Amino acid sequence: MKNNIAIKVDNVTYFYNSSEQNVINDVLDCVTLSVEEGSFTAVLGHNGSGKSTLAKHMNALLLPKGGSVTAFGMDTRDEGLLIEIRRPVGMVFQNPDNQIVSNVVEEDVAFAPENLGIPTEEIRKRVDEALKMVGMYEFRQHAPHLLSGGQKQRVAIAGVLAMHPRCIVFDEPTAMLDPRGRADVLKIISMLKKRGVTVILITHHMDEAALSDRVVVMNDGKVVMDGGPREVFTHVEELRKLGLSVPDTTELIYELRCDGYKLPLSALGVEECADELAGYILGRQG
Repeated sequence: MKNNIAIKVDNVTYFYNSSEQNVINDVLDCVTLSVEEGSFTAVLGHNGSGKSTLAKHMNALLLPKGGSVTAFGMDTRDEGLLIEIRRPVGMVFQNPDNQIVSNVVEEDVAFAPENLGIPTEEIRKRVDEALKMVGMYEFRQHAPHLLSGGQKQRVAIAGVLAMHPRCIVFDEPTAMLDPRGRADVLKIISMLKKRGVTVILITHHMDEAALSDRVVVMNDGKVVMDGGPREVFTHVEELRKLGLSVPDTTELIYELRCDGYKLPLSALGVEECADELAGYILGRQG
């Protein structure tokens, strides 16, 4: 059975004109990739690599200068499909303050469904459901500006969930959060994945990318690596040349391998890494 494609990016280019000397700056350079429905894809890259620009193409916040992007078969360049594209493809940004528009949490979560013309009774149901999913139901009457950064981000995610999207693009959603806030957002992403929602995570945290099904690495507007996290993170030196690191577990094993220890770089999880180290030590002792 063939998997359905949620997002298809076909030979996309994007550029903007610099205000200085009328220079054209390429941001995306012939990018092609497909994201399967129900999958969890992480997109990595240093600042300026094009990863956030790519994210904004996925629900028509930006339109390609060349090539095409389709969301569940709908061409983002078709202005008549804009609302229909943004129904199934939601987006969560780095700064939750950019998504919060109301003075009461539940009103904020209701904002997008109201704009989609969803009936009032259904909106009430969706708002309560979304707030419970992100653990913010008890704060439904609170003022968003009084919440912590992590709580604001959960409210922003609830606002997207209330639209019942089939795909959510997270554009560095944990960049401004403390470790607890990051952990909360990752739990929500894990829950969404289990529910069959397509998740696309733009991040610079290697440990977050390690949780995904697939890692796409971008550099200078191009896709330079694409594969499972176990495969991609074995390319330690190549990633370093791109200004990127690897998960702590991979870094530890890599350094040990440089010292002559024969350990697999594919051991990503903490427990898996510990088991490999324990097995190696016991094997040498035996």
